[in-house]
Amino acid sequence: MATIVQSLLKSSPVCRLFTSQVRNKATLPPLKFEYKDLEPTISREIMEIHHQKHHNTYVVNYNNTVEKLEAATSKGDIATIINLSPALKFNGGGHINHSIFWETLSPCSTKPSGDFEKAIVQSFGSFDEFKKQLSTASVAVQGSGWGWLGYNSTTKQLVVTSCPNQDPLLPTTGLYPVFGIDVWEHAYYLQYKNVRADYVNAIFDVVNWEAVSKRFADASSSK
Repeated sequence: MATIVQSLLKSSPVCRLFTSQVRNKATLPPLKFEYKDLEPTISREIMEIHHQKHHNTYVVNYNNTVEKLEAATSKGDIATIINLSPALKFNGGGHINHSIFWETLSPCSTKPSGDFEKAIVQSFGSFDEFKKQLSTASVAVQGSGWGWLGYNSTTKQLVVTSCPNQDPLLPTTGLYPVFGIDVWEHAYYLQYKNVRADYVNAIFDVVNWEAVSKRFADASSSK
């Protein structure tokens, strides 16, 4: 029975990611700026609710799910392990996605430079074309989800894509997440109402391109 359980966990890239360090509890990461610092692009109210309520809920639910997974694994309870997979993916993905999001936002936004700027031009032709493609993909997400700039380690190219709900980019697509735009309504509705496109266009004013460039450097140098 233990062998079957181990095989089940190893067969899923999502389970492999979220069970690699199951005994280490996830924690809500602190922001490197104050909630008000992204105004007027993102209001203090949105930032506080988004971080303290939404992200924290993913953290709490993820940790609870991991505890249940550990208990089910120790018992060899395959049915419970399978049933926990959606909650693990959703809440673990929510934690991963939001942690990246906060890291790549800043009240002191600059422009891409260096190797990252060259990669943008090589992959999309220009920064404006990259922005257009990522904005289009983000606005087009049906329901809730994320627009992503990812790195394909096989082709060595940056690519634009999107994921539904809280699906984490790396374990579900194989692309390394470089920069993501949260297009769940809780990320913008209090301020931008139903005009998602205005929010997506505005988010580029508060991007921490230094952090994005570092994520690209980490992705392109990994083997």
